[in-house]
Amino acid sequence: MADIVRNRIWAGRLGFLALALGLVFVALLPLGNAPGGLAGPDLLLLLTLVWVGRRPDHVPLPVVAAVFLMTDLLFGRPPGLWTALVVILTEVLRARAQGLRSMPFFMEWLTVALGVVSITLAYRFGHAVAIIPQAPAGPTVLQTVVTIVCYPAAAGLAYVVFGINRPAPGEMDALGRPL
Repeated sequence: MADIVRNRIWAGRLGFLALALGLVFVALLPLGNAPGGLAGPDLLLLLTLVWVGRRPDHVPLPVVAAVFLMTDLLFGRPPGLWTALVVILTEVLRARAQGLRSMPFFMEWLTVALGVVSITLAYRFGHAVAIIPQAPAGPTVLQTVVTIVCYPAAAGLAYVVFGINRPAPGEMDALGRPL
């Protein structure tokens, strides 16, 4: 029984890592992103928040930190700022995962939305304090709103395609700890 649970956890970890690396790879492809288009959702952030909010044992902290630090370096962002904010948000969600499990989906969505807005504002504030040039506020607000609006679709897709759902009450991990 413990082997089945352990294998499921490792499959979830490898699945998350493969999807994250795939999203980074696609984001780096020169697909003709012309300026002035509509801002899409931050898919990597959505993937991470869905995975951490629903199966926190599948996404350990070092993996989240490594993936987002890699994206900071590859996308030319200030190294560590966005990473630190995402790590803080994921740890807040990880700490609240048990409470979110018993709440309706709307409360989970609201919690994630407040978190996304908080880290976006903190990121812009960090840029302002360090006097780093930043993107205009309009596209940033639009991307934040689109990311929040797409969360239910991402959660549904994660459930249907990858089986990432909330742990059932009383479900245990491989070491016998409650999830």
